Order: sequence, then C-alpha cells, then structure tokens
Amino acid sequence: MTGSTVAVDLGGTHVRAALVADDGTVLVRERRSTPIGDPTPEFLPALVADVVAQCGDAPPPRRAVVGVAGVVDHESERLLRAPNLPSAWRDHLNEEWLQASTGLAVAMANDADLAAVGESSFGAGRDHRDVVYVTVSTGVGAGVVVADRLVRAALSGGEVGHTVIDRVAAADGLPCTVEDLGSGTAIERAAAKAGIEERGAALAALVRAGCQPAADIWNSAIEVVGLGIANLAWIVAPQIVVVGGGVGMNHDLVVPVVERQLQRFGPDAAGPIEVRTAALGDDAALVGAAAWWTAVGRD
Repeated sequence: MTGSTVAVDLGGTHVRAALVADDGTVLVRERRSTPIGDPTPEFLPALVADVVAQCGDAPPPRRAVVGVAGVVDHESERLLRAPNLPSAWRDHLNEEWLQASTGLAVAMANDADLAAVGESSFGAGRDHRDVVYVTVSTGVGAGVVVADRLVRAALSGGEVGHTVIDRVAAADGLPCTVEDLGSGTAIERAAAKAGIEERGAALAALVRAGCQPAADIWNSAIEVVGLGIANLAWIVAPQIVVVGGGVGMNHDLVVPVVERQLQRFGPDAAGPIEVRTAALGDDAALVGAAAWWTAVGRD
C-alpha cells in the first residue's frame, strides 16, 4: 500500500466511512445513523477524523471523497441537490468547507458515479475499457466510465432513472420514468397494490418460489430498467454493464432480464454486451474513492 483515501457514503438513513488503500482494499470501516435532525453536518469532520485516527502505522491519508445521492457541481465541488438530505446542509457540503474542517483535500461525488469508478477500477468491470454501472434500489442511478475516465459534465449526470420511458403516461401526467416504473420503490408499490405483503428480500424470495403475481410485477419492473440500460448503451456502447443496488444484486432475477432487453433493443454492431452484478456490492462507492481522483482527471 502506497497511500490511502478516506471515503464517505452519505445517505439519508446511514452514513458510512472507510479508509481505502490505493489498491482498493478497505482498511477501516465506520457506520452510523445519519443525524438528519442536525442543523449542519458538523458530524462529518469528526467522522473523518475517527477514520484517520485508525490508520495505525500506514501513512495518513491526504484525500477524502464524499459521495451523496444527488446532483454535484464539479466546477465548484459543491452539492446542489440531494432529496434525502436536509436542504440546510447544502451550504456546508462543498469542497471549501470540508477541506477547512478536515484538513484533507476533498472531492464531492454523486454516489452512482463513485460506485461506477469502484466497479470499473476494482470490481466487475476492471478488465474492460468502457463500463456502464447501474444501481437499482430505492431509485435508479448510473455512472459511465470510458477508458478509465468518468464521463461527466460540469454537473453530475448519468441519471438514467429520470429518463422518460413511457411517453403516453408522461402526456397524462402519470409515472413515466425508468425510476417511476423500475425501481425497488416501484416494485413494492405495485406489490402492495396487488395485495402482496412481502417487501425487499422477502419479495424476491417469493419470485424465486414461483409466485406468478410477484414474478409478473418484478419482471415488468426489471424490463423497464433493461430498456433504460439499452437506451444508455446506444449512447455509450459499453463493453460491460454492471448492475448493483439492493434490487440489482439479485443476479438470477435481474441479469437474464437485462440481457434479453439489451439483445432485443440495444446496439449489436460490436457484439453482445456483457451484463454482471456488482462484484463489490455495497462497498462499490467506498472503494471507488481510491480511484476517484484519477478517474476525474484531478491527479
């Protein structure tokens, strides 16, 4: 190990932090409830300090990456919008405040982008040049890495979940996006409407057990995700699509459906696109911090 980076995955329910070696090895872990009721995110510098204090004999980290489920302005390195975090925190979730309060060089990152970097550098996409990462969980997000560089503009993008997939529904003001129709939230909403009580892993188990109503709801949602991925594949032409997230990690229930959608609706000029589930699981965003600075050209 030649160096390390502090990684923070800031969610609306939990905040996770880690010390990650340059080779992607997680050396230290911390997990706490996110203090949503606090007027400012003052807990973050203390959390980073706790991680740094555990580095032992290893060289202390010089950098940190804070991942959030929201829109990041990469020119100013500040959070613009995060629906699951208090709006008052936006004044603090920026490079300037975080660097001053932690003593480290800090970058802000969209969590799906960060996970995409993790999977492309150290996970399922590490042997491929062009990688699309899609997370299917409460929402649907994505990140794109081409030739070891994250594809991004001034604002974090890749928001395939918010792309419109049903124009008829859109015209009527009904749920119409990939996230509206294909996320874990959408699956659970449809299950409740059908009188199915199971949620999360229990619902997936019901699908595996052969419950046809549950299978129909599940497959319909994943087909929508597959269409979103096929649309993204026409733009990016990836060699591999890596699927993560609480729903996406159900390999047997997700990958075959996405493969069928790609074969039917995706580009075929370069041959079949490989589809795999995330090798790093929930650690993808944390591990991505180790390669983030290179992936965004800041090294």
